[in-house]
Amino acid sequence: MSYSDTKKRLLENKTSVIAVEGNIGVGKTSLSRMLARYLGARLVEERVEDNPFLDRFYEDMGSYCFQTQLVFLMNRYKQQITLTQKELFDELTIIDYLFARDKIFAHVNLSDDELGLYNRIAKELEAQVVRPDLVIYLQADGNVLYERIGNRGRQLERSISKDYLETLNDAFNHFFFNYSETPLLVVNTDSMDFVNNEKHFVDLVKRISEPVQGTEFYVPSWEAS
Repeated sequence: MSYSDTKKRLLENKTSVIAVEGNIGVGKTSLSRMLARYLGARLVEERVEDNPFLDRFYEDMGSYCFQTQLVFLMNRYKQQITLTQKELFDELTIIDYLFARDKIFAHVNLSDDELGLYNRIAKELEAQVVRPDLVIYLQADGNVLYERIGNRGRQLERSISKDYLETLNDAFNHFFFNYSETPLLVVNTDSMDFVNNEKHFVDLVKRISEPVQGTEFYVPSWEAS
C-alpha cells in the first residue's frame, strides 16, 4: 500500500490525529518521525530540552521532581493547545506523546501532597486539549529499554536505573490497561526493529491504517502466519 493510499484510508476512517506513547527508550519519537515522513503528515514533538530542571531531576529526583513535572505539564499544554485550532484538523497530525504522559510520570515521581496539587492543575488543563483519534502504545521489557537507552548514549539518560524503568513500565501498563478515551493499538516492540527493518515498519503502518475498535493488540503478519 502506498503512502497516499494509507493516508487516504486514515482520513476516511476519521483518524487525523495520532499519538504515539510509551516508556523512555521504547522508540516513540523514532516511530512518530518515520510515520510523519512516510505519510507526509504534520509532526508535533515534545520539547524535552526546554525543561531547565531535567538535568537536576536525574541527579536528585527527590528535590526536583515537582518543578520538573510542572514545567513539562505547562510546556505540553502550551504546545497541544494549538491543536484546538480548527484549520489543523484538515491535515494528518502525528504527536509523539499523549498529554496524559505527564500524569503517568507524576504518579511515579511525586509525593502524595505534591500529586494532589499537580492533579488539580492538570485536570483544568487536560479539559482544554484535543483528544487524538488513535493512540499507539509501544511496549518493551525493562531489560530491552535499558539496553536501548545505553546504546543511544545520551548524556542526560546515563543515570536512569533499570529499577526506575521497571517502575515506569508498571505505571504505563496500569494507565493503558484502564485507558478507554480513544481507540488504542498496543504494540510490543521487544522483537521489532521498525527503524532498521523496512518489513517491520511497513507491516505496522498497514495495521495502523486499519480501523481500531476499543483496545486492540498488534500481531505482526510474520508471527500470525
